[in-house]
Amino acid sequence: MSPVERVVTSGVFTLDGGEWPVENNVWLVGDDREVLVVDAAHDAAPIVAAVGGRRVVAIVLTHGHNDHVNAAPALAESTGAAVYLHPDDVALWHQVFPAAEPDAGLADGQELTVGGVDLTVLHTPGHTPGGCCLYDGDGVLFSGDTLFQGGPGATGRSFSDFPTIIASIRERLLVLPAETVVHTGHGDSTTIGDEAPHLDEWIARGH
Repeated sequence: MSPVERVVTSGVFTLDGGEWPVENNVWLVGDDREVLVVDAAHDAAPIVAAVGGRRVVAIVLTHGHNDHVNAAPALAESTGAAVYLHPDDVALWHQVFPAAEPDAGLADGQELTVGGVDLTVLHTPGHTPGGCCLYDGDGVLFSGDTLFQGGPGATGRSFSDFPTIIASIRERLLVLPAETVVHTGHGDSTTIGDEAPHLDEWIARGH
């Protein structure tokens, strides 16, 4: 796996008329020549600084919530990279950018290559209809807000569904090797092995 870098940005998550202060993880994966950016949260400037002049092969948005997409146009303008989002989340994107469109769609099984590494798109709906993860096939997963340290992403708001996210986690993520490192959209990273034993607890807890 290519080296992974994390940039933490702060801002406000807005949905259904509510506002919540949040810190987001922005992940850069690649090498000293090129990187792929996972999510574009709040402020393009620190992301551009972390890129440091390398070529950005893509800006991949794990889902369409404002706190994961709100820096995407500025980041794209600064880097010349295309913005990718699953089409099922375009309605959420339009809540932030009514007059604009993402540059490209994401599809389950799609591969994106950076620094000689192939990242596979896993469509994992539930937190949002178009939520996606990226898996490198060699021990690293970028989970967006599908899976965190301690459980699934929130599903108590519009565009979300608890049984759907549980199915996505059970069928798409917990089948990965236990040693797989999970880089999340917020908070600390974890592993599949650390989270898998708690699935029944999450189901009992509900959303």
